[in-house]
Amino acid sequence: MTTPDAASAFAALSSIVFAYAGVPAYFNIVSEMRDPRDFTKSLIYCQSIMTAVYIAIGVVVYYYCGSYVASPALGSAGPLMKKVCYGIALPGLLVSTTMYIHVSHLTSLPSHPRTLTTPQFAAKYFFIRFLRGTTHLARNTKIHWMTWIGCTGGVAGVAYIIASAIPVFGGLVSLVGALLGTLICFQPMGAMWLYDHWSNGKVHKSARWMAMVFWCFFIIISGTFLMVSGTYGSVVGIIDSYKATGGSAAWSCADNSNSS
Repeated sequence: MTTPDAASAFAALSSIVFAYAGVPAYFNIVSEMRDPRDFTKSLIYCQSIMTAVYIAIGVVVYYYCGSYVASPALGSAGPLMKKVCYGIALPGLLVSTTMYIHVSHLTSLPSHPRTLTTPQFAAKYFFIRFLRGTTHLARNTKIHWMTWIGCTGGVAGVAYIIASAIPVFGGLVSLVGALLGTLICFQPMGAMWLYDHWSNGKVHKSARWMAMVFWCFFIIISGTFLMVSGTYGSVVGIIDSYKATGGSAAWSCADNSNSS
C-alpha cells in the first residue's frame, strides 16, 4: 500500500464532499413540510441513515478489495458480475440523472401565490428565469414546452459532454465535488448564518454567538481551501490517468472502471 501524496489526499476529500452535495435540496424539502419545525429532526434522521449506508458499503467493499478497488466500485466485481450489476443498476442510474436534472419541490409564484406547484432544480431554475413575468410560465403553450424541453435537454447535454470529456470516474467525481460541491456545501452555509445573526452580536456578544462566528469563518475558509486544493488534486489525477498505460480516452467506449 502506497502513501498518497497531497494532491491525491485533496482529491479524496473532494469525493466525500461530492457525496454530500445534495444540500440545496434541503431548502426545497423544508418548503414542503407541513410543520417546518420538524426539519432539523428529519435532517438528522436522513443524514444519519445516509452516512450509515455509506460507511457500511465502504467498509464491505474495502474489506474485499482493499486499495485496489475500482472506481466505480462495481468494476471490482469481475467481468461477468460487473455486466450483471451494471445491467441492474442502469435503470436506477437513469432515474437518478432525471432527478438531478429537475428535483421536484413546491414553490409559489407571484401570479399564483397559493395554488401553483412547480418542480424546480437545475433545469427549472433556468426555466423560471427565462419565463418569469410572462404568461407562458404557467400556461400550456408552445413557448412553455419549447423552453422547458430546451432547458432540460441543455442541462443533460452539458452533463453528457463533461462526463464524456472526463471519462475518469474518480477524477470527475473529485473535480465536481471540489469545484462545485464546496460552493454549495461550505461557503454559502457559513455566509448565510453570518447574514442572519451578525446583527445579534451588535446587541449582545454571547459566547455561543462568538463560537458560531468562529465556526462559520472556519467553514468558509476551509471550503475555499478545499475548492482550490481539491480542484488541483483532481486535475492532477485526471492528467496522470491519461498518461498511464491503457488510460482512458475522451469520447471512448473503452472500459474505464479501473481508473482511479
